[in-house]
Amino acid sequence: MNVRTPRDPLLPLFPLLVAPLRARPGLLLRLILWSLVEAVPALLAGHLVARAVDHGFAAGHPLRGLGWLALMGLGVFAGAWGTRQAYPLLARVVEPFRDDLVRRVAAGALHQAVAGHPVDASGVSRLTLQVEMVREAYAGVLMVVRGFLLTVGGALLGMVFLAPSVLPLVLPPLLAGLGLFLALLRRMAGAQRDVIVADERVAEAAGAACAAARDITACGAEDGVRDRLAERIDAQAAAARRLAVLMPARVLCLAVAGWLPLLLLLVAAPGLRSGGLTTGAVLGAATYVTGGLQPAVRSLIQGLGGSGLRLAVALRRILEAHPLPAPPPAPSTRPRASASARPAHDVVLTAVTFAYGAHAAPVLRDLDLTVPEGAHLAVVGPSGIGKSTLAGLICGTLRPDRGRILVAGRPPAALSPADRSAVRVLVPQEAYVFSGGLMENLCLLRPDAGEDEVTAAVTAVGAAPLVTRLGGLGAQVDPAALSSGERQQIALARAYLSPAPLVVLDEATCHLDPAAEARAEEAFARRPGSLVVIAHRISSALRARHVLVLDGDRAVGGAHHEVLRRSPLYRDLVGHWSDEAPPETPPDGAAGDDPGAPAARGGTVRATLPRSRS
Repeated sequence: MNVRTPRDPLLPLFPLLVAPLRARPGLLLRLILWSLVEAVPALLAGHLVARAVDHGFAAGHPLRGLGWLALMGLGVFAGAWGTRQAYPLLARVVEPFRDDLVRRVAAGALHQAVAGHPVDASGVSRLTLQVEMVREAYAGVLMVVRGFLLTVGGALLGMVFLAPSVLPLVLPPLLAGLGLFLALLRRMAGAQRDVIVADERVAEAAGAACAAARDITACGAEDGVRDRLAERIDAQAAAARRLAVLMPARVLCLAVAGWLPLLLLLVAAPGLRSGGLTTGAVLGAATYVTGGLQPAVRSLIQGLGGSGLRLAVALRRILEAHPLPAPPPAPSTRPRASASARPAHDVVLTAVTFAYGAHAAPVLRDLDLTVPEGAHLAVVGPSGIGKSTLAGLICGTLRPDRGRILVAGRPPAALSPADRSAVRVLVPQEAYVFSGGLMENLCLLRPDAGEDEVTAAVTAVGAAPLVTRLGGLGAQVDPAALSSGERQQIALARAYLSPAPLVVLDEATCHLDPAAEARAEEAFARRPGSLVVIAHRISSALRARHVLVLDGDRAVGGAHHEVLRRSPLYRDLVGHWSDEAPPETPPDGAAGDDPGAPAARGGTVRATLPRSRS
């Protein structure tokens, strides 16, 4: 999956935050309806207080006044019931949002690992601390913003019907306080971001120190490492103090937006009374301010100043580390190059040497290997001889110590992950399947594949019964509930669907029975492109058009019958697999093979396969 970094990391925030609501319109409608029920007290409180005073207590009817106040109490119960119903609905929005972030962070870490970049401990901080911070903050912000809009809207609407003349006393300070708060948010956001970055740096330094604890002790570098870690911790504390200094500024905003309207209302009360407003109406307006506007403004300022800042900064940090997927490229209007004009997807290894460590014995030494486009090669040999190492070198997950490797004319280890995926696909022994939709798993390497293409790929590799058992292509997948063989079948179908012209199966069928393995390998052999099979059963070699035998410092390559004649190890492997005598004549379809691939001489191993003929 290609990814890109947006020019402004804040730009995707709003669509990302709104997307969970837009994706569930029915859920959003129910949330709005219950929120309206929750706003009943804010809408009716002032009116009920005014009636209790004017038509009850001030008119000499205390029981009638108590009756109006009792209605206000019932309104409070209705609002509480609406709040109770709204919370589970919000959870159904927040939890999928959190799951999406976890997938993004995990996928980003995997992309870094595949690209060969070191994955530091700050990724752990993003996966745990920051994702949970975003989850909690997102829930808090949704509650606060929803409550503010409904409560303030209900209170202002109640004032319009009760006493419109008080609106000029309430609206200006309310808007001024909110404007002042929004102006302070940018500085607070910068300070909050410094805190999160400092947390990441502490986690990175602590993780590096733990990983190198033995070397640090052996070199006597404890004091230096401790001092550097202390510097990171001090920087984290300083960032937290800067944020703490800005937080009290929220009190000023609350005083302007929440308390100043009440002060102006009380100062103007005599004038309002002389203008014809009743005592109950003045008290009702004060109720709207103290019981509606003031708590709503306090919740908004505290919520956005706390949870909102953490949400914006942590989410931005996650997006910076793991950008949004790039959209699929637009169809090109340029004419396609002819088959003769494009480079052949040959695999060419020239004098390749590889060892696991500077002082370790090489696993492969001076290996020359050519796998032409369209070849079907099986690699056999004893366990630990270097078969999987060869697969890693061809696919670019390992880099040779010496020599050169070209796939389609380019070194695979030097390609970007996206370009590498377009050239080759590797299916390892332990197949990767992630939690989510089966269709998403199958289309991971080709997101634009249609359902018919996916079904054809599943059928070709023999995974159709598995898909049926799981409930069809729309089923959800739990990797823990799948056997190793079932995970391999999903990975094989995914690789078959991939557009890459080179497929490398590194014991990718070892958990399948021989019949299922044969069906899968035959499907890949019919698939356009090249196939390299790291074989764990000798039957894989018998199905291949060419065989490469790794035997210590020797490598023998060629058609099956030729390798039988030249490799004692291969004769031994085939003899242990079958009691039948090895064939003395080439099998059908091998007539054009070159029998003269030389063996190791003078310390140089050469195994050059002839180009296949269709």
